[in-house]
Amino acid sequence: MEIKKNQLKYHSAEECPITATIDVIGGKWKPPIIWLLLKGPMRFGEFSKVMPSIALKVLSRCLKELEADGIIIRKAYPEIPPRVEYSLSEKGESLREVMFLLSNWSRVHIMHQAAAE
Repeated sequence: MEIKKNQLKYHSAEECPITATIDVIGGKWKPPIIWLLLKGPMRFGEFSKVMPSIALKVLSRCLKELEADGIIIRKAYPEIPPRVEYSLSEKGESLREVMFLLSNWSRVHIMHQAAAE
């Protein structure tokens, strides 16, 4: 019995919906930025204080990318000196449960194992 090629349904890695998500919220710095914003709005300087090892240029780029992808909102206040706050958009807020699930998974399967070794 010969199976026709069109009957086989192979899926490539590019079709994985998780890949699209990782493209938007993945990397070294975007998850911690989103995690911090789950607690409420933050200013640029606050990020650099709680994330001292991130280069300011990288922080700026990550914030711009997250804003472009609709995950965060940048609000500039017309004050002197200028004040800018970042907060999660509705789309960003929809990541709350996912972020908590990833956090719990990490605590159980990575941090707990590392502590046990």
